[in-house]
Amino acid sequence: MAPEYAIDGLFSVKSDVFSFRVLVLKIVSGKKNKGFEHRSHNLSLLGHAWKLWKEGTALNLIDTSIEDSLQTSEVLRCIHVGLLCVQQRPDDKPNMPYVVLMLSSETVSLPQPNQPSFYNERSLVEVDSSSSGKMFSSNEITFTSIQGR
Repeated sequence: MAPEYAIDGLFSVKSDVFSFRVLVLKIVSGKKNKGFEHRSHNLSLLGHAWKLWKEGTALNLIDTSIEDSLQTSEVLRCIHVGLLCVQQRPDDKPNMPYVVLMLSSETVSLPQPNQPSFYNERSLVEVDSSSSGKMFSSNEITFTSIQGR
């Protein structure tokens, strides 16, 4: 969900661009955004991709089962465009026609992405210390059932 929509309830033509990045990063990494875990940090898949990008090791994001069949320059371009789609300010995000152009033409130069929205580390709460050391988030939900007379 685009941060401008999640935080302020504002939907724009750039909101679909944010969702598109999820698809790009999931395809490249072979990982789901929800439930993504890494042994050295509590970042989401997006945060992990940004961390690798800033370290100059974005190729480490690639799913090992597909890395032999990919062209490095194309994958790096996909990651780059994906990170452009998740920038904090909607004005910094490209629109979908420009995203398609960036992905389909290697002659289009790409600007450097800014830090994405929702980059902060997740705060995880340990539910049960005996549950094999796994960390889980704690969520509560209330359900009301309405029945007619």
